[in-house]
Amino acid sequence: MDAWHVIFLGLLEGLTEFIPVSSTGHVLLAGHFLGFKSPGKTFEVLIQLGAILAILTVYFGKLWQLLISLPSNAGSRRFVFGILLAFLPAAVIGALAHKFIKSVLFESPMLISIMLILGGIVLLVVDRMKLTSRYADVTELPPSLALKIGLCQCLAMVPGVSRSGATIVGALLMGVEKRAAAEFSFYLAMPTMAGAFAYDLYKNWSTLDPASISSIALGFVTAFIAGVIVVRYLLDYVSRHGYALFGWWRIVVGGASLGALLVMRGT
Repeated sequence: MDAWHVIFLGLLEGLTEFIPVSSTGHVLLAGHFLGFKSPGKTFEVLIQLGAILAILTVYFGKLWQLLISLPSNAGSRRFVFGILLAFLPAAVIGALAHKFIKSVLFESPMLISIMLILGGIVLLVVDRMKLTSRYADVTELPPSLALKIGLCQCLAMVPGVSRSGATIVGALLMGVEKRAAAEFSFYLAMPTMAGAFAYDLYKNWSTLDPASISSIALGFVTAFIAGVIVVRYLLDYVSRHGYALFGWWRIVVGGASLGALLVMRGT
């Protein structure tokens, strides 16, 4: 693995993980066109640890306050329960369908490109809808609503859909304000990505060699740096401008990659 490939893919992961454009879709497509190969697509999953630590770093103060308030604050306990409830569907489906996801869906760049385009159209339509917001505080979402958002997250098992995109669109349609929808997606990312990292590491530990571990470490560092930047500024951006930019981004990237794949197939 060339170092510049690793750095580029790590930056791509960190920059796209928390915005609704599908970081996995971007990394898989970039790897496909660069000729980048990792055993069992393990690199693409494990570098997400950098993005996990990025959000833990930025949100450390909030997470600490949430932790120390758990024994005495019913609202904090309800919020944590809601996050864990939202995480449960993806955990179950991800474990059951892990082999199919990695061996079939991750190996389908045409499918990824199409899902990027379709997801971009959905994002543009939802962003222009006149939706009534009933929840502006992310900690006040009822557990039943959190579970529904978690079910939406399961759509992101298909690379190109976007974990954050599925949860944000689902939350918006269910009455969550734009900033709160993105913030809930941040919180839900922590157990979801940590679970995916741990399970994939468990399943593919035997395929890792020193070179692979070095590449994953470098990708992790670059993903962490890029992730910190995105997490710090994303909420303010979507509060002012919404999600239209990300919808167009998806359509452009998906359209360009689909065109390139069709040209390559025809030659």
